[in-house]
Amino acid sequence: MTAPPTVRVMTWNIHGAFGRNPRFDLAQVIKLIRRWHPDVVALQEVDSRRCIDGAANPFELLPAAIGVHGIGAKALTTKDGDYGQMLVSRWPIVTHEVRDISFGEREPRRAIRAEVDTPCGPLTVVATHLGLSIRERRDQARALMQLAAGEGPAVIIGDFNDWFWPGSVRAVLSGEFPGRTTNRTFPSYFPLLRLDRIYCRPRTALVRSFVDPAGKALSDHLPVIADIALDAHQGRSSELVTCSRSGEVKQRPTHK
Repeated sequence: MTAPPTVRVMTWNIHGAFGRNPRFDLAQVIKLIRRWHPDVVALQEVDSRRCIDGAANPFELLPAAIGVHGIGAKALTTKDGDYGQMLVSRWPIVTHEVRDISFGEREPRRAIRAEVDTPCGPLTVVATHLGLSIRERRDQARALMQLAAGEGPAVIIGDFNDWFWPGSVRAVLSGEFPGRTTNRTFPSYFPLLRLDRIYCRPRTALVRSFVDPAGKALSDHLPVIADIALDAHQGRSSELVTCSRSGEVKQRPTHK
């Protein structure tokens, strides 16, 4: 049976910690992302303040390097540069919104909502980086649900900082977004927690997901890659195909 066309989605918190990537080597970050040929990429902790003198601004460099269309959500702006997140797509973004989902006096947080015009049909993408307290994340998860409201295919992706089940982000999202990745991503050198996730609807839209362990050399989080079927009612085979403007069927690299 022919596999349904899929969209490859990736999320990664790229800010190195514990001595990883101290010079914020964007070239290696870009190389790892390109290895998996993602169609839509959500990146957290994009930080132009860490760039060495003369280096390209990551908010400008990343869209051109890993996709075509990019939306930056800058949560902090200082005299040294900007800090926040990005959503990059190789397909046109028809509409988008950057919403402030900050909670009280805690660290500023943003969510990006985009309607991506894929060759397989429209896809709603909500990308985010949630806060560190349970009450904060619960409030922010409700905001994500509002942004992702609708009946069509949708994904909510990012670093959810969510490791606590009662009243957690999962509890808020699971009803409308029952499909979710379960890969351990943090800390990258010995992953124990599933902080970085891709949620989707319906449950059967999630074809497969995996992490790239090579990410541990660059960040304290591992990247999560998932293949999402926009027509989840079609049959599947073990061989994935990608949406293509030309109508061609292309195999994707998959994790071994």
